[in-house]
Amino acid sequence: MTLSARMPELLALEVLLAVARTGSLSAAAREFGLTQQAVSARMAALEAQTGVRLAVRTTRGTDLTPAGVVVAQWADRLVSVAQEVDAGLASLREGTRSRIRVSASLTVAEQLLPSWLVSLQADAQRHGQPPVQVVLEATNSDRVIEQVRSGGADLGFVEGPGVPSGLRSRIVAHDELVLVVPPDHRWARRASRIAADELCETPLVTREAGSGTREFLTTALRQALGGGMRQAPPALELSTTAAVRAAVLAGAGPAVISSLAVSDDLWLGRLRQVAVAGLDLRRELRAVWTSGRTPPAGAVRALLTHIGTLTAHAAPTTGPLPSPGAG
Repeated sequence: MTLSARMPELLALEVLLAVARTGSLSAAAREFGLTQQAVSARMAALEAQTGVRLAVRTTRGTDLTPAGVVVAQWADRLVSVAQEVDAGLASLREGTRSRIRVSASLTVAEQLLPSWLVSLQADAQRHGQPPVQVVLEATNSDRVIEQVRSGGADLGFVEGPGVPSGLRSRIVAHDELVLVVPPDHRWARRASRIAADELCETPLVTREAGSGTREFLTTALRQALGGGMRQAPPALELSTTAAVRAAVLAGAGPAVISSLAVSDDLWLGRLRQVAVAGLDLRRELRAVWTSGRTPPAGAVRALLTHIGTLTAHAAPTTGPLPSPGAG
């Protein structure tokens, strides 16, 4: 039901309550930091809007009429509720500033976000600020996009190719996918690079459908080989990067995986990187959100600003570490 034009604004009702409480236009004016004439004009405007005589001037000050007493009682209840709403909204705003729900693809959730969040909390502690509370869900990029669009997450991190439609985004890091095999795999001893078409025809250990890593590889192969290319069915289809890595170590087959996830394995020689010809596997990792061009104020913006500061001064994250003894 729509309120009528006779319904006064809250500020006008607060002026009425001040007059009722003090019994004086001048005293009410002092409470609001206004002149007596301004309060008198607001009372007159309130009476004109409501069509009710609310107050009369006397030698002692200003008295409410019987109708004014009733309106003041209603106004008191209404202003009390408005104050509760105002306080509640302030609490929600504070919660938005200090607590966020984050949905992140596994590469970001497992390899990057932990150090980012630890650094963010340490920075807040150094500056005497309340810590940002982050509720994190690690999932695939398709699910991240779905959660951000539906409002289930305030902020998302994805690793697929391109910018998801309908979302705002910012590049937060760079990464490179690498083809890895165990040391005893025949490709580990191969002198020449693996061609893109040979990789396409080889069953790989891979993530599930909806994974940003899997989608990125498919897109890169399509760009290199054309739209008619057909990828071999996966040797194994697993739900986490850690499971893919473990399967490759166990000899299940080659995998194309984030260099961030296997840098230690490559450094220690547990896995070998195999060069791929004609395939650009460098990619951008993005933060995504639903609102305006700039990230929402509060904890979301604080987190992204902090990440930007860290990555601006960090060494590049693309490519694996060299093997021990490499020149």
